[in-house]
Formats: sequence, C-alpha cells, structure tokens
Amino acid sequence: MDLRTLRYFIAVLEAGSLSRAAGSLYVAQPALSAQIKKLEAELGTRLFDRSHAGVTPTPAGMQLYEDARRLLSDADAVRERIQRLPQGPEGSVTVATPFLLASLLLGPVLAGLQRSHPRIRVFVLDDLSLMVRKAMLDRRADVGILVDTPQLDSLRCTPLARETIFVCGHDVDGTVAPLLRASTAGGYPEIDFAQAARLPLVLQSRRFSIRQTVEQAASRLGVSLNVVHEHDSARVIRSLYQCGAGFTFTPACSLADSPHQDRRDWVVARVAAPQLQRSYTLATSADRVVDAPTQVVVDALVQETRRLVLAGCWQAELPA
Repeated sequence: MDLRTLRYFIAVLEAGSLSRAAGSLYVAQPALSAQIKKLEAELGTRLFDRSHAGVTPTPAGMQLYEDARRLLSDADAVRERIQRLPQGPEGSVTVATPFLLASLLLGPVLAGLQRSHPRIRVFVLDDLSLMVRKAMLDRRADVGILVDTPQLDSLRCTPLARETIFVCGHDVDGTVAPLLRASTAGGYPEIDFAQAARLPLVLQSRRFSIRQTVEQAASRLGVSLNVVHEHDSARVIRSLYQCGAGFTFTPACSLADSPHQDRRDWVVARVAAPQLQRSYTLATSADRVVDAPTQVVVDALVQETRRLVLAGCWQAELPA
C-alpha cells in the first residue's frame, strides 16, 4: 500500500463510481480499476461490491476508508510540520561598514543572500569608519568592517583586503596630465604624493580616516596640503570635485561611483612615493559565539570581496 493508492481508494468510495472517480483524479479508468484490484489483492479481501449502478463499499471497505482517512490526515500533518521547519539558518544580522565601501560591496552581498538564504535578514549601518568601530564596541552590530584597525582586544579581527588610495578630479586646464606617469603595475597612471599635495584639494575634515592618512604622509615628507575646500559631507565633496572645483584623495572602492571617467579631462591616478593604502578588517565580538546566520554573512562578505578583487572590479589586494 502507498498513499497514492489510498487516495485513489477514497476517491472511488466517495464518488460511488470508478468512472466518476477517474474523471476527478485525471487518470484513465482502466488504470484506476487496476489499482483498486491490486489493493484488494494486497489486503486479501474485497473492498467494493460492483454493479451496473456503480460500486458500494463492503464492511472491509468501510473499515479501510476510516483508517485511510486518518493515515492521509497524519501524512499531511507530517508534511506541513516538515515544511514549517527552518530551511537553513534563520535570524537577523547587523553589519556595520564604512559608507564608501558599502556601495561597492553590500549590494552584491545582500542580493546574493536574498537568493541563497532568504530567512536571514541583514541590516546595514553605513557610516564613518570611526562610527563603524564604535558600533562594534557598543555591540550595535554583529559584523563590522573596520578601517586600519588590525586588532582590538574586545573584537575578533580577520584581514579582509588592502586597497590603494587615488587622486581624482577634472584637469580643467591640462596642468595635471604632465605630472602623471605610467604605473609599473599597469592600469591607472601614477602621481607622486608631493605633486598631488600641491593640487587644489577638496577634502573632508581631520576626523575622517582618509584625511588622517593624507596628513600623516604630508607630515613625513614635510609638505603642505593645498586645501581649497573642506567639508564633512561626502556628497558635497563629490559634487565639488566632479564640477572641477579641485581634486580629492579617494579609496579604490569608490572609483566606480565616479560618473565622469569617460571624459578626457577626468584624472584618476594612483598615489605613489609614498603609495597610500588603507586596510579593511572583518570584525566580530570576541566574547560572543558567531551563530550560523552571522557566519553565513561573514562568508558572503569574504567571498564577494575575493570576487571583486580577482575580477579587477576593486583595485585591492587580498590577505596572504
């Protein structure tokens, strides 16, 4: 006996006719009749009395009808219970990430997780690198991508990537192009930091990590930065250098946001002598067990980082 045969049996009994049951089941009447005869043979008893008017159940047929209904009801309940069980990890995960990196990395990660793990809900805090670190220390995020923070006592830190910092902007009068040289690594041209520092610069304030990196390099070389505009808003900075008001230092992860790279006067150059870089570290709480949903998100961030770097979509280096 199998469940399908029992359903056939119940349909025949309730219809009172093999032909009517065959129509409702969308099976051929001879095939249905063969299934009923096979069931009778397995049980060793007649289940129906047959006449020209149709079929009526025997006492054995009525007993099987009652038992079969209970069996099928139990089978349906089992199916529903199994289908209600979580399929894979389920839960909420909060990710804190620097806003410049978020536009490159988080879109593909979130879209991929929606397809592969729809039961995991991901919430994103994108902010200044300083605030990302604070969100992790305050336990407001389960996973954080920290900037230039290799280790912290209360966090479990793993290197994620190291990227180059570039200079970009409109070379309106053509004075910057002669300062550029071909890169030994290929791809984007290079410009020495001392020359980049003399360009009219559009920068955020010193509380931002990129500005701090640039200031440290300038101090080591003993050069001054020619800052003509200083604003904390990333949108204002982007609007200023895109309209030709000056040049800015920007990490490789934000190069894809530039809409003007097809213009002849648009300059994107790797900073050299010294090369400016910044590192990203993937962090979770050191005193908290990484649960299954969080681990899925961590793995997705690592895999997407690797894909972007290897595909050349992100000018960065993976950890050794």
